[in-house]
Amino acid sequence: QVQLVESGGGLVQAGGSLRLSCAASGSIFSINRMGWYRQAPGKQRELVATISSGGSTTIYAEPVKGRFIISKDNAKNTVYLQMNSLKPEDTAVYYCNIASLTSSYWGQGTQVTVSS
Repeated sequence: QVQLVESGGGLVQAGGSLRLSCAASGSIFSINRMGWYRQAPGKQRELVATISSGGSTTIYAEPVKGRFIISKDNAKNTVYLQMNSLKPEDTAVYYCNIASLTSSYWGQGTQVTVSS
């Protein structure tokens, strides 16, 4: 049915960059927003960034403002997260989320590790 395929995670040095991608397939109608969340060891899952269906409204968590950029391709039902100037505290499992007005879908999560 609905599947979210993530890619782009990995291990980088502090100050480096990564670009995450999440492509949705299946019957997802009337997408309202797409976003990224992350969960560090022993911590609750938290918002990283989200973007509205029209692409005009974005929300970023304070720790990533000015460093991360969320974007999307409506035709491909794909959301991206460009992560720049990465810090060790960005280390977490990153999860893609795509939501319609009635349903929410999650990716499997991809590990991002930033070394000092």
